[in-house]
Amino acid sequence: MTRVLATILLAVLLPALVHAYPLDGYPETGIRRVEGARLANEGIVPGRKQPAGALLSTAEVDLRLLDYRDLDLPAPDPAFTSQILKLLGNNAGRYGVAVLDLTDPAQPRYAEHRGDYRQNVGSVGKLLVALGLFQALADAWPDDLAKRRQTLKETIVTADEFCHWDHHKIRIFDVENRKLTRRTMKDGDQGSLWEYLDWTLSVSSNAAAAMTMREAMLLRQYGKDYPPPEQEIQRFFEKTPKKQLTELFQRTFFAPVTRNGLDLEQLRQGSFFTREGKRRVPGGGNSYGTARELMNYVLRMEQGRLVDEFSSREIKRLLYLTERRIRYASSPALRDSAVYFKSGSLYSCQEEEGFKCGKYMGNVKNYMNSVATVETSGADHRLDYIVTLISNVLRKNSAVDHQTLGTRIHRLIEKAHPAPRSAGEQTPAATGNTGN
Repeated sequence: MTRVLATILLAVLLPALVHAYPLDGYPETGIRRVEGARLANEGIVPGRKQPAGALLSTAEVDLRLLDYRDLDLPAPDPAFTSQILKLLGNNAGRYGVAVLDLTDPAQPRYAEHRGDYRQNVGSVGKLLVALGLFQALADAWPDDLAKRRQTLKETIVTADEFCHWDHHKIRIFDVENRKLTRRTMKDGDQGSLWEYLDWTLSVSSNAAAAMTMREAMLLRQYGKDYPPPEQEIQRFFEKTPKKQLTELFQRTFFAPVTRNGLDLEQLRQGSFFTREGKRRVPGGGNSYGTARELMNYVLRMEQGRLVDEFSSREIKRLLYLTERRIRYASSPALRDSAVYFKSGSLYSCQEEEGFKCGKYMGNVKNYMNSVATVETSGADHRLDYIVTLISNVLRKNSAVDHQTLGTRIHRLIEKAHPAPRSAGEQTPAATGNTGN
């Protein structure tokens, strides 16, 4: 079956997942899990209701710094940095953190602690998968946004050996029968290119990320002739010498980093996210990131400087949380805020007397990494800030740790920008209690 014919059949049959992108985005993108999320939120099908911050429309999820495209990261503010450092406590030497307060974009405040501390950022590296794919799209059709949208929506990707193997469960929603299934990806699973991107960035499926990386390389290789037939895809990856595949990998995922003003020595995804992907395509060495360079990534996204405005806006929408919030994003303080989020973790343990290894509680390494843009809107008050946080605090539940920091940083930003008092509201000193 050709990919074009598969597109027609899948309009009825293809499943999808539930997690990110605005809930009204199904008609535009064809991401079927979005329709499932919308129906669940309205109580039409079983499923999780969304918090207030997850209910923005697609039009409301937009880039905030288009009028500040020349803004670079300011020098760290000593007082602000001191406040952030105090939140980290005795383990401050195990963190790299950057916070950019954009509530008043004309006067941004920046805090940074060990901003150049570099470690493997795990699934946060999937941000570079998205960058590589959108760069390849833009290079193929620089002046044709309609063609780019069509390619994202109508190209059907069929999972093959590249997806082997992954424990992350994707959310599969059958639109016609209104049925949701949660399971790991398997060979033969089909979805649009937009859906594979969504699986990659929402539930952080390594299998979907590997398939998306495969597609980004094919886009880079075939350009306007993308997508090639399935038979040609198999031939290309089986017959092309490994050295040439490595060079193509680096053109696809390394070159966009530097082309978009980022430092490849501070931010790099050096390999596929699956074992089979790594076997088939040797990458380019280690993967890593720093808080400062991840901050630069998000800043450029908000300015429309990741590839172009279209690409930046779509990456931001793909990062918009519209289901279960985890780790940093699970802070109760953020419930009413729109959160654009990616996280990644790596942990390992060895036998140690008196210590019991647990999830996100490694005693050999305990990497936890969070990237979050937080937008809080009120009738007459708004907070906007970006946080990038990487840590390696051993023997401590790093998911809870990041959640706690999410609350503390939010309260700190709130304190710096108190809501204006309503008309007639008295200050505590002016209240009328004069008793003893």
